[in-house]
Amino acid sequence: MRRARPVASNAASANAAGHALWPEGGAADARQAWIRAYRAVRAETERRGARLSAEDQVVQSMPDASPVKWHRAHTTWFFEQFVLAPHAARYQSYDARFAFLFNSYYVAAGPRHARPKRGLVTRPNAAEVSRYRAHVDAAVESLLADAPPDVLDRMIPVVELGLHHEQQHQELMLTDVLHAFSENPTAPAYDPDWRWPPCAARGNDCCELPEGIHTVGHQMPGFCFDNETPAHRAVVGPVRLARNLVTNGEWLAFMRDGGYARPELWLSDGWAAAAQGWTAPGYWREIAGIWHGFTLAGLVPIEQELPACHVSYYEADAFARWAGKHLPSEAEWEVAARAGELKDAFGVVWQWTRSAYSPYPGYRPVEGALGEYNGKFMVNQMVLRGSSVATPQGHARVSYRNFFYPAARWQFTGLRLADFPG
Repeated sequence: MRRARPVASNAASANAAGHALWPEGGAADARQAWIRAYRAVRAETERRGARLSAEDQVVQSMPDASPVKWHRAHTTWFFEQFVLAPHAARYQSYDARFAFLFNSYYVAAGPRHARPKRGLVTRPNAAEVSRYRAHVDAAVESLLADAPPDVLDRMIPVVELGLHHEQQHQELMLTDVLHAFSENPTAPAYDPDWRWPPCAARGNDCCELPEGIHTVGHQMPGFCFDNETPAHRAVVGPVRLARNLVTNGEWLAFMRDGGYARPELWLSDGWAAAAQGWTAPGYWREIAGIWHGFTLAGLVPIEQELPACHVSYYEADAFARWAGKHLPSEAEWEVAARAGELKDAFGVVWQWTRSAYSPYPGYRPVEGALGEYNGKFMVNQMVLRGSSVATPQGHARVSYRNFFYPAARWQFTGLRLADFPG
């Protein structure tokens, strides 16, 4: 069994607030540090796209996914719209039509092309998007180098948000192209050398969280998204959290016990979703009696010791009920992760929690179009914690709140279990 590098491993520790990529405030060479950070993030987007042909970049395999070309253009539009337009007086837009094509959901920023139809936009082509990126990059770097100090102070928080926003799309580039490639009957590989990262040694132990009041939410210096604030007090415990992630071997046992065919294990909406033909996690295929999974390296046999992945919240909840346990709440997960009690909390799979995605007490979105970034999605979705094998370096922290609809399973999503004493 080979274990080579992942596409982008994430070595962030449980208490990490960021990564060396991000400049420290007040540094004498702050301008150059931000230019270096900007170049590094933008280059990572291009590195991930470099393996793809122009045809690969235009396909949209389902409404929830977007073409890679669109991700590259949208993240560029973000800097054009929110950094250059307000702060660069002499900036000339590359193409006025792009705002309509590459806006996503910022209603205050103007009208936009319908999301399910992004794959129909064959023009501009991938090469033109590359020229668009170069045009905007030159303007942003020039502004970072030459903006008056008062303008720089106003724009740096937006630049930083834009870089973290682009890192989110870097992960989506991989998950979306994985879905697109999975629809190809020849099972092509994005990267033939891609492998899961090494996981922690297995054990049946749990960490015990006695009842107590803990501070939850962003508490460290450095960047966070607004949905991680404000830090607040929460009662947690008594509860036990599994130190290890649920594995493929454990999931196979669930399947052998009829887990997908037992309605008593499923939420009502989950049972309806499973009726669409779910008999195994997403991307699993049984070939000659052997289960395989479709990965960024193509179709490979399932390895029992690896973490279960591409499962929806509904599946995770049913598995937990089958195991006689529960999914942890996001507060329970965060308290345990801050204490360093969870193995593979970061860089393997996002972990479903039983917490609905809702605002923290006292949450206030920022004003203007950027206030649409998180707050308006705080309904009907579930929180995931940690980070995944596809998460870029520097984009994980213990307070990070990812969120998806409970039926979603094209992301790198897995689970760990929780139990209550008594």
